[in-house]
Amino acid sequence: MPKRGILVSAVLTGATALVAAMPQSASAAEDPVGPVQLGFLAAKAYATAVPTAVAPGMNDWSCKPSAAHPRPVVLVHGTWANRYDSFALISPELKKAGYCVYGLNYGDENDSVLGKIPGVYATAAIKPSGGEIAAFVDKVTASTGSKQVDMVGWSQGGIAARSYLQFYGGADPSNPANNKVKNLITYGATHHGTTLSGLATLAQKIGILDSTPPVLGQAAVDQTIDSPFQQELNANGDTVPGVSYTVIGTKYDEVTTPYTRTFLTAGPGATVKNITLQDGCAIDFSDHLSIIYSWRTIGLTKKALDPSANVFVPCLPNAPVL
Repeated sequence: MPKRGILVSAVLTGATALVAAMPQSASAAEDPVGPVQLGFLAAKAYATAVPTAVAPGMNDWSCKPSAAHPRPVVLVHGTWANRYDSFALISPELKKAGYCVYGLNYGDENDSVLGKIPGVYATAAIKPSGGEIAAFVDKVTASTGSKQVDMVGWSQGGIAARSYLQFYGGADPSNPANNKVKNLITYGATHHGTTLSGLATLAQKIGILDSTPPVLGQAAVDQTIDSPFQQELNANGDTVPGVSYTVIGTKYDEVTTPYTRTFLTAGPGATVKNITLQDGCAIDFSDHLSIIYSWRTIGLTKKALDPSANVFVPCLPNAPVL
């Protein structure tokens, strides 16, 4: 759930003006490849002007996984975001590391105010988004010949991925060897709901939470603490057998709050590694938006995807967006 309502309106309005004069290539008619970005706001600006953009290195349907990296990586974006603004740095970095990388836009609807804005996705009810992810994963495995994928989910993307695992065939609890996902890596995911720095809790207490969907989309309500979707998602525990979870949170997350609600508890047959981004790196001040543009996050992702490799995890300064 990556932005607050007032902020997102301002950002998107300004982004449209900012990129209006940006040159567009002749190939921009369908799924143009955008440039590498080093920050979320610049990426959001580009995606507002080019809503169908893919991140560099993403959705190369001719890619075949190597023996070193046998599973394609599917990237799942957050609320009010898209596959480009969420992964315009991570995607090319994974591609350079030798992975086949894929991403989709999901959760589209035109009923809410934000859902009508170009380039704004993941506003619809979250559970059915697991079905969209299922169809996309099937397309990826058919193209690459792989039996499994690894998944990376930012914010809502983490629980949309879990919806796929639990409700749409991404995992087979009776025979984990048939799981379609091996590793799930999440950043600031709303695994156990959020107070949105207290705003969602306040809205619930004064009785206006039900008015949120027409403006922000049902996905915003689904991510509040103890929402019906949260209760269904976590009813049988946080994990499914056979999946390895790496959960990355940041102390400075102002959207998934308290930030520790992102952490998972391993159930039977699963492993969980909960990581606070600042442990061992106090100079990384990433918040909910900038965690996806943190070089430390990227290093931890590569390490989670290939634990046996000698992966360097840097410690570099990274500023918050909000």
